[in-house]
Formats: sequence, C-alpha cells, structure tokens
Amino acid sequence: MPTRHSAFAALRCATGATLACACAMAHAQNYPVRAARIIVPASPGGGSDVQARLLGKRFTESMGQPFVIDNRPGGSGILGAEIAVRAPADGYTLMVGTAQIAVSTLLVKTVSFDLMRDFAPVSLISTAAQFLMVHPSVPARSVPELVALAKKNPGRLNAGSSGTGSANHLAIEMLGLAAGFRVTHIPYRSGGPSIGALIAGETDFSFSGAVTALPHVRSGKVRGLAVTSINRSSAAPQLPTLASFYPGYNSANWYAMFVPAGTPPAIVGKLHAETVSALKSKDVRDFMASEGAEMAGSTPAELAAYLRSEFERYGKVIKAANIRR
Repeated sequence: MPTRHSAFAALRCATGATLACACAMAHAQNYPVRAARIIVPASPGGGSDVQARLLGKRFTESMGQPFVIDNRPGGSGILGAEIAVRAPADGYTLMVGTAQIAVSTLLVKTVSFDLMRDFAPVSLISTAAQFLMVHPSVPARSVPELVALAKKNPGRLNAGSSGTGSANHLAIEMLGLAAGFRVTHIPYRSGGPSIGALIAGETDFSFSGAVTALPHVRSGKVRGLAVTSINRSSAAPQLPTLASFYPGYNSANWYAMFVPAGTPPAIVGKLHAETVSALKSKDVRDFMASEGAEMAGSTPAELAAYLRSEFERYGKVIKAANIRR
C-alpha cells in the first residue's frame, strides 16, 4: 500500500511533468521569439544555399522573425553538420542537408555525429537529377553508345567528378556497376573545375547537377545524354533516364531540412508546416523548376524512411566500388 510520502512524491512528479509539458507547448506556440539561423554546410551559390535562402525568406515573412543563412562549407558537408548538431535543440538552429552529407558520413570514419540519430528530420525539400554529359569529341550520342565505347576501351575513358565520394562520383560508379564497364575516375576539388575539365576535353564524361550542367548543354559545349532521376527532368524532358536503360538506377541529389535531435515536437511540427507551405508558393515553385529541381515536401517520418533507404543504397555502391577517402 503506498505511503503518504510516496503518494505525495508521485503527485509532485506528475504535476512537474504536466507543468513542463505546458511550458513546452507554450514555448512552441510562441516560437519564434528571436532570430534563428539556417546552417548551410556549403559555400554560397550552390543548390542547398539558394534553396535555404528561399525558405529563410518565406519563414521570415510568415513567422515574423529573421531566419539568417549561415554558410559553413568544409569536409564535404561534415563541418557545417557538426556545428548544427552541437547547437541547442530549441528550434533556433536549422540545417539544410543534402545527399552529400549522407555519403560523407558513410565514408569518413572519424565523423562525430550520426545523421539519423543526432538530427530530427523536418521535411524533404526537393530532389534534383544529375545530368550525364560527354565532351562533343566523344563518339557517343546515346547511353548505349557510351557504354559500348567504354567496354571496347576498358579503363581508357576518363570520368571527372567533384571529388572522391561526391554524389557525382557515386553516379559514375553506379553506372559502371550497372553496365559492367570500367573507366578512370579523375576527382577535382569541386563541381566548377570538374565541368571546366569536361568542357576543355580533359575528361570524356561526367555527371553534374542542373545548375551547373544545363547552361553548357544548351550552349553545345557538352552533350547531354541522360538524367539520373527515376523520372525525366522537367528542365530537359528530351533526355532519357538512366533507369530506362538500367532499371533501378537512381542517383538524384536531394535537399532536406533538419534540426538537432531533441527539438520539441511542436516546434518540429511548426517548421514542417512552414516548409510545406513555402514549397507551395509560386516564387519557390518557379525557381525550383528553372533549376531543374523537383518539389518534394514530406512528413518527418517519410523523410526518416527516405534517409534509411538512401543510406542502404549508398552503402552498397561504396562497398561494391571499394570507394575510400
């Protein structure tokens, strides 16, 4: 039989829990009451930076407090993610993560965080196809012709990427595994030098996102052959998907919003609702379409499930291709 002391203690605990819950709900209802920051683990001007700025502008307008972009490039996204994960879980630090961060956590053994454990998913923002491009001097005007050329000349074709373990490096390895050919991988410091090398004829083919690839495809400096997404890109609907030749091939980049794990669920819910609302706005839709990105939007649970499938897919490619950093 409970004593008066134990009953009083239980009542005090229950009262404390109720008060804590009420305080958390009140905090979430009033959120935000000051400026917040959106960490972008990349330099200004890239896809994650531009999308973060679009969302930050909408958040500022809809929630009445500044959402400031904080660019923290370095370590293929790891530096910025480490800064974000150490921030208080109070809703005032957000992060726009990409497929590159997921790949980096699989390759870098000393990484100090777990994307699935240490971050709370908010929403998938968008997905963006990569474009398979060849230099105009390469005698291949289709994917089958490029594959035949690579098989006829094993190891002699050069494929450029923005670095070992980058999203476009994985796209190269995925194609080689699917089609059964071997090429020479040439890593560059970033996407700019990689596309520059392709234009100059230093490499024979490469993959790149729409922002980098499309201007050069349209000008004829490079020849577009296909896209890496499951569906054709609205920015270049004439290009077939690699999945149409190799079922299951999918190497589209993705952009998603996260907050540190432990952020109150009510605040996560509010940020999710604001993100989905922003993605429906005309200016955001128009920009995404112009950049070859496909609007997404998801629940936190859907984003978590998507991440698990991405980790599994990337892990298989990294192991099969023996990619090391």
